[in-house]
Amino acid sequence: MEQSPVVVARAQNFGENTAIRWGDQAISYADILKQSSIIATRLLENCEDLSEEPILFLAPAGSTYIALLWGIWRAGGIAVPLNVHATLPEMQHCAETVGANVILVSDALEEQALALTNRCRLQAIFVDELLNTEPTSAVDEVDKSFPHLKADRRALIIFTSGTTSKPKGVVTTHTNIESQITALTNSWGWQDEDRIPLFLPLHHVHGLINILSCALWVGAEVEVFSGAFDQQLVLQGVVDQRWTLFMAVPTIYIRLIAAIDDASEDLSRQYCHGFKSMRLMVSGSAALPASVYGRWEELTGQQLLERYGMTEIGMALSNPLEGERRPSTVGVPLPGVKLRLVSEDGSVVANASEVEGLSGEIQVIGPSVFLEYWNDRDATSEAFAEDGWFRTGDLAVREDGYYRILGRMSVDIIKSGGYKLSALEIESVLLDHPKIRECAVIGLPEKVWGEQVAAVVVLHEVGELTLPILSAWAEKRISSYKLPRSLYVIDSLPRNAMGKVLKSELIALFQ
Repeated sequence: MEQSPVVVARAQNFGENTAIRWGDQAISYADILKQSSIIATRLLENCEDLSEEPILFLAPAGSTYIALLWGIWRAGGIAVPLNVHATLPEMQHCAETVGANVILVSDALEEQALALTNRCRLQAIFVDELLNTEPTSAVDEVDKSFPHLKADRRALIIFTSGTTSKPKGVVTTHTNIESQITALTNSWGWQDEDRIPLFLPLHHVHGLINILSCALWVGAEVEVFSGAFDQQLVLQGVVDQRWTLFMAVPTIYIRLIAAIDDASEDLSRQYCHGFKSMRLMVSGSAALPASVYGRWEELTGQQLLERYGMTEIGMALSNPLEGERRPSTVGVPLPGVKLRLVSEDGSVVANASEVEGLSGEIQVIGPSVFLEYWNDRDATSEAFAEDGWFRTGDLAVREDGYYRILGRMSVDIIKSGGYKLSALEIESVLLDHPKIRECAVIGLPEKVWGEQVAAVVVLHEVGELTLPILSAWAEKRISSYKLPRSLYVIDSLPRNAMGKVLKSELIALFQ
């Protein structure tokens, strides 16, 4: 039986080491522990244990965010982080779904919080002044007055991206979180000397688990960038060689490639040298085009490590830290993850180390897999096979020992004329066209073929690209039945906060 979550207890080992840095300011692990103690004490004013009560919190990335997260856990509650950039209806959906009574708020976000409390019956606790007080007892003693927490307690609710349905609240336990963290810290060689920038949103596992929680687990240092991705600030940090690790989504790598190409020769050299000095660079949350992988390696000498995961399972597959990293693949199962591929009729196509070359839905089982969707028994039941394996909804194939993602079964698999086509495969080819900067391949309804392949593209510069020109170029690179039958040129692709293209919006727009 634990007195505090393991992730919090471990922080006591790192004392005065810097945990978070922003601008010219920094805060230690010890100070964040003190702040989280204050939050826990405030939450337990009228009870001895929150008993898995969901507590909303709204704070920008930084020390306050961590203090709120850890404070809720130490008080026995379930932490529910809200997206600081979400609309009021989106936040209202989260609040009403979990049935929260309390929201902890950084003073800087008071306006958003008050708008939410006006719509929902919520008590808002503004924490900035509170965090400047002293805890009532020493940090190493304070958990003795807090709930004894079992590892199987519910700890966190993160809402899904909502790319295929209304966002659902994914419930993970302290055990789930620990499994997700340790799989990555062990596989990616995290060390207390590591330093990493954080510019990804913290209401998704990429930012919250892969970066922030992994770093704090080992006593590393996180440099926080609030607000939108500030390319110039990040590139200056690269030039200054402030970081040993770097994690981003493919769209950021595409932007960084453009910045390197557009910079002066001297500055471009500094950028490339800075990236080359890092020990590891990771890409995830969306498919990494092979052309981007190749161009990044050409510029920086870095082979991006691509991995696969989702809100419900954390990370499940990863290319290796040591050994061959293959473009357009997501590697092999991480420690503790059991994986299988299952065909449409429910038969097991292949277990992790067996038959190759056959595609199927990725199904996963293991301690990292979430507990349930909050207050949604039907969705939870549908998400799991009868024998307990989680159904990811993603189609993959195993080739030479590594897995390659074919796409979401709902939007990335196009059924045309009896063929099952991978939109991601077609996109990776079209992205090699010199005029195409971004591309999304979708399936549009068609009477004869069922669905037809359509390409929605963003061009590098003002110019023209027609379907006949694209088809003539593409027919030498992909089979004729995979060629786009329609082409749409737009200014930008709709994306969610993690850079995933919202294909449902494109299908609704062009069908």
